[in-house]
Amino acid sequence: KRLEAIVKERTAEIAEQNEILAEQKDEIELKNQDILDSIKYAKRIQDSILPPNERMAKMFTDYFVLFKPKDIVSGDFYWAEKIEGKSLFAAVDCTGHGVPGAMVSVVGNNGLNRSVKEFNLRKPGAILDQLREIVIEAFNAQNNMDVKDGMDIALCSIDYENLKLEFSGANNPCIIIRDGEILETKADKQPIGQFI
Repeated sequence: KRLEAIVKERTAEIAEQNEILAEQKDEIELKNQDILDSIKYAKRIQDSILPPNERMAKMFTDYFVLFKPKDIVSGDFYWAEKIEGKSLFAAVDCTGHGVPGAMVSVVGNNGLNRSVKEFNLRKPGAILDQLREIVIEAFNAQNNMDVKDGMDIALCSIDYENLKLEFSGANNPCIIIRDGEILETKADKQPIGQFI
């Protein structure tokens, strides 16, 4: 009888623990769904900063974009703008993956837009110099010198009227395939951002 009483007591304890675990599991699943919904919403925001297909089709007659984020949101992005008859375009690799990388990508996209629209820059090298200043300023806005985030980038400008391609890169080269031959133009070793 004593053994039966112990078994009943232990069984009641296990049932109570299982009930608590089930409640915790439901709470974890709910929080996980909230986080996932938030990340999916962040993807919608990140997608809105990418150049729309209509703009790309007006800028280029023959092109493709391979953009496959590792996570739902990405620390990589591409950018394109047509200004004064020139097509400017970039492939950008930001520090971090997922949500942190996506936040850096928004800073980078904003910096590129400001460089060409607010500062009226057209030369890839000048645009990247200005972008570096914008990124450093953004991450040091609170005098937090510990932020070492930034991005590597390949930025090109095509002048179709004069058939001229200009390139500037921060750790990312320009690769051209012409008649089966691979031509590589090296990038500077200076990234966009403040790094030691």
